[in-house]
Amino acid sequence: MRRKLTLWARFCLVLALLPSQTASVAVMSVDLGSEWMKVAIVKPGVPMEIALNKESRRKTPIAVCLKENERLFGDSALGVSVKNPKFVYRHLQSLLGKKHDNPQVAVYQKRFPEHHLVTDESRGTVLFSNSEEMQYSPEELLGMVLNYSRGLAQDFAEQPIKDAVITVPVFFNQAERRAVLQAAQMAGVKVLQLINDNTAVALNYGVFRRKDINSTAQNIMFYDMGSGSTTATIVTYQTVKTEESGSQPQLQIRGVGFDRSLGGFEMELRLQDHLAKLFNEQKKTKKDVRENHRAMAKLLKEAQRLKTVLSANAEFMAQVEGLLDDMDFKAKVTRVEFETLCADLFERVPGPVQDALSSAEMSLDEIEQVILVGGSTRVPKVQEVLLKAVGKEELGKNLNADEAAAMGAVYQAAALSKAFKVQPFLVREATVFPIQVEFTSEMEEDGSRILKHNKHILFQRMAPYPQSKVFTFNHTDDFAFNINYGDLSFLGQEDLSVFGSLNLTTVQLSGVGSSFQKHTDAEYKGINASFNMNESGVLLLDRVVSVFETVVEEESTLTSFSNLYGGGSSEPNTNVTEPVQDEKVHPESVKAQEEAAPQEEKQEPGEEQQQQEVAPTHEKTEGVDSKADLQDEKEGAKSGEEEKTTEEAAKTEAEKKAKHQKKNEIYEGVTVELQVKDILNPHLEAITSSNKKLQDLTDRDLKKQEREKTLNSLEAFLFDTQDKMYQEEYQAVVLEEEKENILAKLSQVSTWMDEDGYSASTKELREKLQSLRNLCKAMFFRVEERRKWPGHLATLESKLNRSSFFLRSSKLVPEDDRIFTDVELKTLEKVINETSTWKNNTVAEQEKSSPTERPVLLSKDIESKWALLDREVNYLLNKPKAAKPKAAKPKAAKPKAAKPNNNSTTESSSSKANSSKMVEKVILPKEETKDEEGTEEVQQEEPPIKEPTGQNTDSLSQSQPADKTASTEGTEEVQQEELPIKEPTGQNTDSLSQSQPTDKTTRTEPTEKNQSENHKGDEL
Repeated sequence: MRRKLTLWARFCLVLALLPSQTASVAVMSVDLGSEWMKVAIVKPGVPMEIALNKESRRKTPIAVCLKENERLFGDSALGVSVKNPKFVYRHLQSLLGKKHDNPQVAVYQKRFPEHHLVTDESRGTVLFSNSEEMQYSPEELLGMVLNYSRGLAQDFAEQPIKDAVITVPVFFNQAERRAVLQAAQMAGVKVLQLINDNTAVALNYGVFRRKDINSTAQNIMFYDMGSGSTTATIVTYQTVKTEESGSQPQLQIRGVGFDRSLGGFEMELRLQDHLAKLFNEQKKTKKDVRENHRAMAKLLKEAQRLKTVLSANAEFMAQVEGLLDDMDFKAKVTRVEFETLCADLFERVPGPVQDALSSAEMSLDEIEQVILVGGSTRVPKVQEVLLKAVGKEELGKNLNADEAAAMGAVYQAAALSKAFKVQPFLVREATVFPIQVEFTSEMEEDGSRILKHNKHILFQRMAPYPQSKVFTFNHTDDFAFNINYGDLSFLGQEDLSVFGSLNLTTVQLSGVGSSFQKHTDAEYKGINASFNMNESGVLLLDRVVSVFETVVEEESTLTSFSNLYGGGSSEPNTNVTEPVQDEKVHPESVKAQEEAAPQEEKQEPGEEQQQQEVAPTHEKTEGVDSKADLQDEKEGAKSGEEEKTTEEAAKTEAEKKAKHQKKNEIYEGVTVELQVKDILNPHLEAITSSNKKLQDLTDRDLKKQEREKTLNSLEAFLFDTQDKMYQEEYQAVVLEEEKENILAKLSQVSTWMDEDGYSASTKELREKLQSLRNLCKAMFFRVEERRKWPGHLATLESKLNRSSFFLRSSKLVPEDDRIFTDVELKTLEKVINETSTWKNNTVAEQEKSSPTERPVLLSKDIESKWALLDREVNYLLNKPKAAKPKAAKPKAAKPKAAKPNNNSTTESSSSKANSSKMVEKVILPKEETKDEEGTEEVQQEEPPIKEPTGQNTDSLSQSQPADKTASTEGTEEVQQEELPIKEPTGQNTDSLSQSQPTDKTTRTEPTEKNQSENHKGDEL
């Protein structure tokens, strides 16, 4: 019984802690496109859902408006762009990780001439400048967008969110990925992973088709044309065996092709230019519409609408009111004209497909299906050209083209979060741009030492990640090496021009020579540099160490026992390092070296081949010598056997000696200095300044929102109260003098609002609102009480009638069969009488009082009276559940005495039918013995009325085990049901008492450890 109460207490504790534990476990994903973003969340009770923005839309424009003391996002910012385009910043993705002289910056400036771009002198990147005081980097603006996206997710989830998975284009290089991470850091978002958008789409496709994935590889191509770029990805799905969880589905990125500038936005720009040309041809004004930024912003908005409509219609009438000099614009545009304008763009549609097939080394026949993703794939001409290029019967349209990436990313966020437990789905990303190490080493050639430039591939193109690799240098002095991109010949000239620097980092190592002085007796094994390509596709240099190796004689078993019991030498053993196995194992790179072994063999075939040719040459020479001595073979047979025996003995002795040797590896740290070559990371002062800048803007927005909320509340109170003062129910509860006073105060505040209120501070507005509420508080209270009287009095009368009926019925029960005592019935009768008397007296007194006075009959007093009635009646109603039948034992004894001559079958049936009574007679002594051991105590139960909760626990006392085996399983039943209890889904916990297991062999004792392990996360 003690154990049962302990488990029940734990159960109640878990329920009490659930709100605090699930208060902030939600995670989110942000599908960060070039023009739009989609935000998805996962929280307990809401598996995967797109978060709606403030306009209740499922996608939000990536746009920021910074105008004087106003900051807007999304659709609100786009609304300002039509009037003041220079204050609205969008399409920020194309400027991330770009220096000021990058061709992509010039393209951006041409598309948005209203923006003034300047150079960041410290980093060489781009800054948006409206004035000397208002300068923002693309990372800062993107940080604002990410902070806004987190606000949308938190409002939708109704709880704080910090962790996120963010999608990035697959062609983002190291500088661009670091820029996104910097923006997230400014926004205070913890990035669980940067996932490639094509991988997120593939994950979303595979998660909902787990049953269709088997050991046979399935190759699927995803063709994604968004607003700014186009990507084609070949993904292989199949099940693989893992050591941790057995056979699980896996997706592997096999091939990638992309076009950075092919997208829907370029089509919209072509339409914008076409509309501007048509307006100029109409000659409604002498001005060129292209020179007016506001007019061009209006035409771009109309071009976006035009592209969407022409996807479903053959022609459409474009129109803009007041385009320029109050002149309206109207012109008809056909789909044929649109396709002619974008003919060169449509010719580039098959390009990513061919690049993906080339990188995967596949043919179209191996691709089972081509699936469309991205909003721009809805253009009919795109589908027509693509279908012809892939040669399939049809294109797959079974994915949500807009939301697939966001949903796949949020699934990955749940998998990476510790708060959820999801079904495993293995993901193998692919490195798009190879990375190599370059260094200079000295070598001897023709008697002189020369310098040789070396290049070694670290991560090949399409190599899977995350993974780690260890590279060993044989330098004995301080040196430097470079980390650069590898062969990028697969990129076109345009892509190479916007790619940026091909040099990533220069690593300067110092302290290499001094490490030799510390370990003069050890064998030098080289400098180990540990590289890590993490889950976000960002390359990291984990550590660099000098490695030395020593050989230590291993003591024999007899010597070890002798030393253990004091028989060995008493001298202390100094300078001992921890022994390692004979096989050289680096603590951080075992798995990486195993994966890298086949690649390294492929990288350096010449050196490996040279080593393999040495041994056969030596064996051939020995064969010639043995042939020359065949004439003396018989004479030297005996001496040869003796020589062979001697060699074998020496070899055996050497092997025995080697078995008693162990190798120790010693790691000595080396000073590392990194020099970033592509885009410099911002200094600590710059990061602090950016964080403060964004935080100040956020605080200003919060203060502005608070003021607007207070102002709206004050305005609503004024209009609402002025209207109520002329309503009949309010006029009935106020004196004429009080009414005039309230109306005068309302008029005074309304006049103040028209004159000074809209420029007043939040504090002044709040004080005005509070003074009006205090003035009208008594009037509102009287009206509210009069509204509640009819319903409350009817409820109290109903409860009095039911209580009286229950009391009369209880008194009619014969005294021998009564369950309730006379004291209990008299107590209930007293409460009924006192409540009835109070109601009659208070209602009568209230009728005598004036409506303008404070009410005597209060709703809270009525609620307390019916609560007292409920308590007394519920106490009596629950009492029969705990009462034992008086005739239980005689009824159990009579059948056995009346039929002593029944056969064994009848006796067995009788014993099973009365199992609960038999247990009470036979097993009770054994249960007392077992209770001391803490294994069987479920059968002896207290009445459910004593349970510490209001839940119905009848099933615990109504269903008794039929034999000793079943009675031992009560503890296991609680443990098995604890997992759904801890699920924060509001499920009914009565299942604890509804099913009793019967298999004795599966009994396990519940422990705190098991409970914690069962609730590491929520099942999606």
